[in-house]
Amino acid sequence: MLEEKNDNLLEADGNLTDSKESTPTTVETPETNVEPIGAAPEANLNQSIIEAIADTNAEESEDESLKERHDIPMQDYEALSMEALVEELNSLVSNEKVASIKDHVEEIKKAFLAKYNHFIEEKKEEFLAENQDPNEEFQYHFPLKSKFDNIYSVYRNHKNEHFKNLQTSLKNNLENRLAIVEELKELINPQANIKDILKHFNDLRERWKNAGPIPKDKYNHVWNNYHFHVENFYDYLHLDREARDIDFKHNLEQKQKIVARVKELIKEEDINKAFRELQDLHRIWKEEIGPVSREYREEIWNQFSDLTKQMHDKRELLFEKLRSAEVDNLAKKKEIIAQIEVLATEKVNAHTQWLTQIEKVEALREAFFAAGKVPAEVSEATWAAFKAAVRNFNSFKNSFYKEIKKDQNDNLSKKQALVAKAKALQENTDFASTTPIMKQIQEEWKTIGHVPRKYSDSIWKEFREACNHYFDKLKEHKNEENSEEVAAFENKKAYLETLRSFQLTGDHKTDLEGIKSHIQHWKSLGKVPFGRRHIEGKFNKILDALFEKLSLSKKDSDMMRFTNRMDQLSESNDTRKLESEKIFLIRKIEEIQNEIFQLENNIQFFTNTKNAKKENSIVLEVRKNIAIHKENLEVWKEKLKQLRNLKQE
Repeated sequence: MLEEKNDNLLEADGNLTDSKESTPTTVETPETNVEPIGAAPEANLNQSIIEAIADTNAEESEDESLKERHDIPMQDYEALSMEALVEELNSLVSNEKVASIKDHVEEIKKAFLAKYNHFIEEKKEEFLAENQDPNEEFQYHFPLKSKFDNIYSVYRNHKNEHFKNLQTSLKNNLENRLAIVEELKELINPQANIKDILKHFNDLRERWKNAGPIPKDKYNHVWNNYHFHVENFYDYLHLDREARDIDFKHNLEQKQKIVARVKELIKEEDINKAFRELQDLHRIWKEEIGPVSREYREEIWNQFSDLTKQMHDKRELLFEKLRSAEVDNLAKKKEIIAQIEVLATEKVNAHTQWLTQIEKVEALREAFFAAGKVPAEVSEATWAAFKAAVRNFNSFKNSFYKEIKKDQNDNLSKKQALVAKAKALQENTDFASTTPIMKQIQEEWKTIGHVPRKYSDSIWKEFREACNHYFDKLKEHKNEENSEEVAAFENKKAYLETLRSFQLTGDHKTDLEGIKSHIQHWKSLGKVPFGRRHIEGKFNKILDALFEKLSLSKKDSDMMRFTNRMDQLSESNDTRKLESEKIFLIRKIEEIQNEIFQLENNIQFFTNTKNAKKENSIVLEVRKNIAIHKENLEVWKEKLKQLRNLKQE
């Protein structure tokens, strides 16, 4: 780096000579702003570049913390998610000086608000698609937005306080610098001693050096005035030529070092870093190095100016590459937008298919944000086109869900009816009749489709609570019954031993009454647990053996067995087996009736023939079969009648 040196004037003894020139009352343009009339376009371009650098230095001179922003990388904030943007904002506000992050914060704010507003638009469209009530207002709480606002508020407060203090400081510093310029103007005094004047002059230079920053809009004017009067001081005093030449030589060497350093910077690979140093060299050239002799002023300045132009051109080539990359990014983003527009026209008719479409759009959205910056002049238009494509897709998607909204509302009405029915039955203690109904309600619930999302949890909770309430009561009831059923099993088990020892007396009536008494006592012992119903089979076997010993007709014996078995099914509330028995009886009756009908047709065949007398034995056999079938038919009809009476009871 260039060695910085501010001592550009020699403190030498000598007497002032009379000046033939009077002190100018107006400021002449210094070398840094020379632009000859009719200058060539190249000179005009150089001048524009120089002025741009001077403006940047003027801005940074106003607030030195601005220099630090060049060391903070400016990321592609558009590519970051909202969460990442908030974290980056928090990091900058917490760790960096407020003035140095101004541009970064504004870029983060722009990127975050663009994504947030787009996000809220989508949520509002979803809300409008799901809610038909015009009185219900859209509201959406997004905690991340609150976090962003809080961090940005801290930044804004810091910035306001910083610039408030800065303005006061800039005003005071400006007054001090203007006062120094006025003292320079009054410094010429032919009667004063050269040592005193030079000492005063160096004191003014030291005060100027430490005076601090001033407003950027005053920067160039005040500095130009200061340097004009410094040069005028040289010219007006007519210092010893040797001393002045030594000083001019020193200043020339310093500026030549700057020129040499710029030549090295042109070879620097990090162009932004090199250009940043070039700005610092311009500031040193202007603020810290004094004038050179007139014969070298234009030459050395032109060298510096031309090298600055070369650095600027090299930087422009970098920007061209960046702009080319931005053009490529634009092409990528246009392709992504086109793909989203296609998805906004592909009609699908199932929720699962829409989930796939939504995933595709989300992937394209991420690709859009990751594609990088586009040229500034089309940035807003590209973002608008992207938002429009996503909005059209969402509208297309929402139209599908609007169509199924009616079905969901119908499903809601059906489920509400089932909830009402379940609540009406939840306290019912007629478990035998209520339990099948409650199970049927549960099965029907499963067949009903989705309801609107905002009602889904609440209606399911109501239904589940009503069902659980009923079945919890049923469980308690069964627990109570189980203890009674276990006791009934133990009693029946003991009673079987008594029944096995029962002996018939031989008197038909007495024995029949005894068996009936055992049957009634067995019934009185109660129902046994489902898993132990085998004991009923053992009881029936003993009864069958007793009935075999009795001289009962087959019909009476059969009916007594049937009656006992049906009573057992009725007590166990086994409606399925009762219904199966009913179907069996009806089919058996139909089967016997068909057989009787067929036999009667056969008799007609034989009685209508000429040889009917010879076939008399066959006819008698058929008639005998018909009589047997009719007797059996009566038994089956009696069983069906008994079963129906049992079900009615």
